[in-house]
Amino acid sequence: MSPIIVFLYVNFTIRLLRVFVSDPILSLLNMRVKNIVDILQEAAPLQLQESYDNSGLIVGDPQAAVSKVLLCVDVNEQVVEEARARQCELIVSHHPVIFKGLKKLVPATFVERTVIAALRNNIAIAAMHTNLDNVFEGVNNILAKKLGLSRLKILQPIEEQLHKLVTFVPLEHAFAVRDAMFEAGAGHLGNYDACSFSTEGLGTFRANENAQPFVGKNGELHTEKEMKIEVIVPAWLTEKVKEAMILAHPYEEVAFDIFPLKNNLPQTGAGMLGYLDAPMSEADFMQMITKTCFTPVLRHSPLTGNSIQKVAVCGGSGAFLLGAAKRAGADAFVTSDLKYHDFHDADGKLLMVDAGHYETEQFTKELMAGILTKKIPNFAVLFSEVNTNAVGYYFK
Repeated sequence: MSPIIVFLYVNFTIRLLRVFVSDPILSLLNMRVKNIVDILQEAAPLQLQESYDNSGLIVGDPQAAVSKVLLCVDVNEQVVEEARARQCELIVSHHPVIFKGLKKLVPATFVERTVIAALRNNIAIAAMHTNLDNVFEGVNNILAKKLGLSRLKILQPIEEQLHKLVTFVPLEHAFAVRDAMFEAGAGHLGNYDACSFSTEGLGTFRANENAQPFVGKNGELHTEKEMKIEVIVPAWLTEKVKEAMILAHPYEEVAFDIFPLKNNLPQTGAGMLGYLDAPMSEADFMQMITKTCFTPVLRHSPLTGNSIQKVAVCGGSGAFLLGAAKRAGADAFVTSDLKYHDFHDADGKLLMVDAGHYETEQFTKELMAGILTKKIPNFAVLFSEVNTNAVGYYFK
């Protein structure tokens, strides 16, 4: 068979595949570690992680090919061995395997041994930690839904994560520029999108001899009818929205302003607040938690004698949100890692329940799987079968 016929045959086959096979499936042929991590970070931007955290790609080459990903809460040597045995080139955990800085890489601790094993087997490791805690469709959302809560909202919204972007566009191009900013992520306000404010006015400018003006003449003062467009942008999307705005803008030099705002971002923050469909007794409520979270023991503050319907939750260590739960008027607050004096601080205002750190974050694997399969439905996403819960329970 001649090279020309081979080329035509291959080209025809590729075209046929594009007709009958969706783009996500085609993209599986060239999936990289970076592609998987980017999908997760699009849902939970790294800019939302706490200052002490270490989310994102931690070990491995972002350009390495990947055909399977293993999801877990924690990474240790057993999880790396499981990934090797199940032929997974990438592990994504909730907790970062490297949390503090490593000064040397010798097999002295489980962290160092885990990293060495991953490198030896060409397995990348990424983490989605507090960035996944701080988004609405995150760790606390799935915990709240597992507990049967609805009408959910962020318990403690993040402050100062909003910018206002303002630009000035010729009238006939205003809608195109505005739509480009919307497409890049601007204009979201709670349950609304495509939010903006526009005013008409007159812009003036004079192009020098080196300019190539879209309107007006070099050396002459020009007045143009323009639209002033104002949109709100999450801080982590500001650069992306700005680039989209400039690309869609007809002017050679684009005038714009970016202002930091004090407003809360209601769709991001710590904890979650929601409601049970019907009130429950404190005993029934805690029994439901044990069944839902598969935890044999609960620690709790003194019973209040009140029924439970309005509930605050925080997967993992959430004692810092007790004040927010009280202010929200929650009947109960479900979290973990509570200290002795934290239970005192409940002060009879609500029922505090420590349901365990692993137990309140175990559904994170399911959460990450949902994010990935929504974007790449035919990609192999596996759950780790290694029990990494470091806390055991003894019954006499």
